Amino acid sequence: MSTGTKLRQTIAVVDDNVTNLKIARSMLDEHYNIYAMPSARVLFELLKKLTPDLILLDIEMPEMSGYEAIRKLKADERLRRIPVIFLTSRNDEGSELEGLSLGAIDYVTKPFSAALLLKRIDNHLLIAAQERNLADYNENLTKMVEEKTEQILNLQFGILNVIAELVEFRDKKTGGHIWRTQQYLNLLVRQMEKEGTYRNEVLSWDLRFLIPSAQLHDVGKIAISDAILNKPGKLTEDEFTIMKTHVKRGVEAIERIEQETQAHSFLNHAKCFAGYHHEKWDGSGYPNGLAGQNIPLQGRMMAIADVYDALISARPYKDPMPLDMAKSIILEGEGTHFDPALIKVFRSVADGFEEIAINHRGMSDSFIFKWGE
Repeated sequence: MSTGTKLRQTIAVVDDNVTNLKIARSMLDEHYNIYAMPSARVLFELLKKLTPDLILLDIEMPEMSGYEAIRKLKADERLRRIPVIFLTSRNDEGSELEGLSLGAIDYVTKPFSAALLLKRIDNHLLIAAQERNLADYNENLTKMVEEKTEQILNLQFGILNVIAELVEFRDKKTGGHIWRTQQYLNLLVRQMEKEGTYRNEVLSWDLRFLIPSAQLHDVGKIAISDAILNKPGKLTEDEFTIMKTHVKRGVEAIERIEQETQAHSFLNHAKCFAGYHHEKWDGSGYPNGLAGQNIPLQGRMMAIADVYDALISARPYKDPMPLDMAKSIILEGEGTHFDPALIKVFRSVADGFEEIAINHRGMSDSFIFKWGE
């Protein structure tokens, strides 16, 4: 609060006895800006216009007692941190204990000496200033940490987005696939929240990281040769066997990232998306032939998003499927390819899937999807 000259601090004195107000003013006026008021009602009128650094408050007053006034002060977020010292002629232990329990920082009995009152005020104003400085420091430190964390997360998301773009760039058949699948997943998880589908598991996720992590679901395709990845026709059985290894390669790549960085739920989600999105509810999928809820939920969700996008996208060996037909195939896969509970959710958001497909066909994947968009 100092810029070379010490600013005079403001003290509000509240007492229904005019003589006491005059005495307090004469004692304090040389050192502080003093507002002397005959009632708590007048005090609260003043508090609408300014916030004093400290309040000297009489206990026994008509209309509103000092105890009632401090309760009202402490209930107001803007006023609750103003230090309050009770001034009273009471000197029993019970009254003092009650005042302190209501939030007063001190309890001074009348009559009091000017030197003693000034010293107590000085001490409490110093403590209050130190507490404000500490609170400001902590607030600024928290803000700096949050900003730095946001910068780091944006950097991480940016790097992972570039990795995903490299996969998309090599796989020339799937333009916009990564972005669209993130959008589909966003619709699914929002609807799952509304319907309470797998409620406990969804609540355990940090959704800021869930959707962006999905962009790594096909990262293992980096390890697949261009001859197979961009073959202008259907793959042979041997070629498809090689193509299926992108799942294992993707998990291995994410695990290498884990080894070089601090473990994070982001990477756990990414591994689930990469490792299980080709598993099927009936156990006929790959690479592990898992069935039912043995397949991690992220993989079951991505299976719907991934297959839907593959159906509505053009390939060298096929034209894009009409949207209504793609929707029908997803629905027909209930209980065989897909989790029945998630198909119920899909029914609620199928129109949203179609809107994404129409608006984002053939787009670039150079976007970082954030939860809440």
